[in-house]
Amino acid sequence: MTATNLVFTILLILSFVAFGISVRRLINYLAVGKPDDRFHNAGERVKRVISIALAQKKLLREPLAGILHLSIFWGFVVLIAAVMESIGEGLTGHFSLAFLGGAVYGVITFSQEILCVLVMAAVVLAFWRRFITRVKRLQVDKHGSADAALILLWIFVIVTSLLLQNAARISLGQHDAGIRYPVSSSLSAVFGVGESVPVWEQIFWWMHITLVLGFLNYLPFSKHLHVLTSIPNVYFSNLKPRGALKPLNLNDETVTKFGATDIEDLTWKQLLDGYTCTECGRCDSVCPARNTGKPLSPRKIIMDTRHRTMEKAPLLNIEYRISNVESSKGTILNKHLVGDYISEEELWACTTCMACVQECPVMIEHVDEIVELRRGLVLNESRFPAEARVPFENLERNFTPWGFSHSTRADWAQGMDIKTMADLSAVSLAEKSDIDVLFWVGCAGAYDQRYRKVVQAFSRLMKHAGVSFAILGTEEKCTGDPARRLGNEYLAQMLIVENVETLNRYNIKKIVTSCPHCFHTLKNEYPQFGGNYEVMHHAEFLQQLVESGKIKISNSKSLTLTYHDSCYLARYNNVIDPPRGVLSAISGANVVEMQRSKDRGFCCGAGGGRMWLEEKQGKRINIERTEEALATHADIIGTACPFCMTMMSDGVKAKETSENVQVKDIAELLWEAVETEN
Repeated sequence: MTATNLVFTILLILSFVAFGISVRRLINYLAVGKPDDRFHNAGERVKRVISIALAQKKLLREPLAGILHLSIFWGFVVLIAAVMESIGEGLTGHFSLAFLGGAVYGVITFSQEILCVLVMAAVVLAFWRRFITRVKRLQVDKHGSADAALILLWIFVIVTSLLLQNAARISLGQHDAGIRYPVSSSLSAVFGVGESVPVWEQIFWWMHITLVLGFLNYLPFSKHLHVLTSIPNVYFSNLKPRGALKPLNLNDETVTKFGATDIEDLTWKQLLDGYTCTECGRCDSVCPARNTGKPLSPRKIIMDTRHRTMEKAPLLNIEYRISNVESSKGTILNKHLVGDYISEEELWACTTCMACVQECPVMIEHVDEIVELRRGLVLNESRFPAEARVPFENLERNFTPWGFSHSTRADWAQGMDIKTMADLSAVSLAEKSDIDVLFWVGCAGAYDQRYRKVVQAFSRLMKHAGVSFAILGTEEKCTGDPARRLGNEYLAQMLIVENVETLNRYNIKKIVTSCPHCFHTLKNEYPQFGGNYEVMHHAEFLQQLVESGKIKISNSKSLTLTYHDSCYLARYNNVIDPPRGVLSAISGANVVEMQRSKDRGFCCGAGGGRMWLEEKQGKRINIERTEEALATHADIIGTACPFCMTMMSDGVKAKETSENVQVKDIAELLWEAVETEN
């Protein structure tokens, strides 16, 4: 073994040992979090890694940034072969992957050369975007900018040193010039055939491998830790329905704390989310609260979680605790994630619209953590916005967040000859079997004067189509969605359990509802409590009736409208085409899309329990969305959600355009078209 081989071997061992220690430290920190089963269904998880982590499907939703990142990512993947060769050379003096065969090796070297250039170009453009054009979402703080600049420069020098190393070897005759090394062959002319060429070849070889090993060991201490954790984070991402909150076991008498107030109350996956945040700002750029001047920053929530993990986890780790200085331990442990890092105002500003989760390229689950922190405040300390007390009390007393008597829940249906399940309880099983579907009316449909017109229109459409349906009437209670999103899991579960008992007593199989929040909760969260039903939103149901020919529209109804996507339909449940299908069935209807639509639609501001909370900071979210709708110059703003209808109607009134622009549900528009025909 030569002296060079010995020095390199020692360097390699030290690098790998240091990296191993860093990885072990990070894994130990994750052990501080609560258990979370993310190991099932390996096949589906691998598919997700291929499409999201490797093909970077979510990054490519923003084409330019996606292509830049894809170039750098795949450049590094392909350059692994060059790193393997360098390590082999360092250990043995001579090593090459040429044994794979001339054709295969030629493809490897050619692709390395091309990707080196692509990486260099991508780095230059990334520098330009971050520091010259200063893309807003990329501006975090001085430390983050310095770290980003260092990483980009580091990557640039790594690939440059490889090209220069190959160029020097071509000059020395160690590599053949030509198509296998198209870039290095051009650069080799710089070196000529002088005596200094071997020296330069060694300089660039050492530069390349030292930078690679240094980069590897810098990552665990950098915001670019995501280079190591993004693939695992995508692999362990949630496979359950998006936005389906994990239930708390409120009957466990051994539990002394519910929800989360600090990192040890979060799961290991939520701590891994903190490691994986790239600080790219995509979440902030689409957050309705952030975009209207509220204190919430989804990126900051995750970054604060990481900072707190790095600070507190060592003190909670058994191995580290033995040698830790007690005084510093006491100071750090007296802090909390909520209060010292994340303010309550940030948490309550969230509308749970899921836009941040939708856009995150590494599958971070911001909303789940925010709700878990809300639960910690509500269940452990009874701390929540003063306005939330009223809906909480109403839910307890009247089973609705509004202050109406439960006895009036079915008053909207008076004179419409709509059966209740209680009415049918005395009839024969044969007659019961004629009921096609249970119509879940929801609190807004039952009590809100404006939205009553929507559920009445939908009921008339079902009757027109010959659908046999029934309602629960006064046996129906709020699904628990508002309480659950506001962190009051105890109240939510009380309502859920009572509703499940009612539905199962009637042996309900199929439910249709016009409220996306009811739809999501019944479909994706009730199974957690033994409520398994086929659940449809009225947009899906109406589309089926139209497509099957049960609802026919022959007359033209000339109107220009734009459709506002409900977050709980489009992003939570991918119900995007059905409402548009219903609207397109109206002959003469011209549908124009808003700038932000479908799964990129902008929230109305009412989700996450915000319907009952005041907006005290910044611009009102519904005004922002209404202005976008008005910019389309549509005569009608179509909705498919009671919350959205209220918020958009209020927005239209605030903008003083009520005389020219109407807000209507898709069921109303379809019924009007059917009435016109009749």
